[in-house]
Amino acid sequence: MDVRRLGRIGYEEALALQAQLVEDRKQGRIPDQLLLLEHPPVITLGVKTRNNLSNVLQTPEALASMGVGLFETGRGGDVTYHGPGQLVGYPIVDLKPDRCDVHRYVRDLEEVLIRAVAGFGVEATRVGGLTGIWVGDEKLAAIGVRISRWVTSHGFALNVNTNLAHFGLIVPCGITDKGVTSLQRLLGRTMSMDEVQDAVICSFEAVFVRQPIADSATSTP
Repeated sequence: MDVRRLGRIGYEEALALQAQLVEDRKQGRIPDQLLLLEHPPVITLGVKTRNNLSNVLQTPEALASMGVGLFETGRGGDVTYHGPGQLVGYPIVDLKPDRCDVHRYVRDLEEVLIRAVAGFGVEATRVGGLTGIWVGDEKLAAIGVRISRWVTSHGFALNVNTNLAHFGLIVPCGITDKGVTSLQRLLGRTMSMDEVQDAVICSFEAVFVRQPIADSATSTP
């Protein structure tokens, strides 16, 4: 598995990169990939909310004036927010031959994140009927995936030092009776993104039984 630490890159750029890597993985030109990055402030709409902005609480014009992008995307799920201080992971993984189960894949991503945050003393859990990982009634990480011919894209967003006020721009994942949280808020300190990335990589390798063949870093602008 190649691990690529990409720093902060735009959402459109990340979509284009994923599309190319998915095609390369399908053709066997590259091994599995794990992209780790941050996005500038952006709200994304999953396939459940395509052409439906009811869970976005500001107009596109108002969002643009605040410097917050708005994109429809091909992942599963509802509306979510990405921004600085949030660790976004995009695994490009071929699930064939023995992991061809969408539900298992999502549960495995949850397990990766549960193990990763446990290393910092945070006990996160699953909530029945919902995706992501939770601390009480607050979501710590969201998951939304796309699978094409059993090659994955999109993935997870873990709130590390995220500005949680920006979640007030949306109804996160369309869920009205639960909140959001971050490692920074739970632990009362600013977290090292490199340290959190290391924990996620270690957990990913253990859950998916992968060995790193490269770990490349790009500094954040």
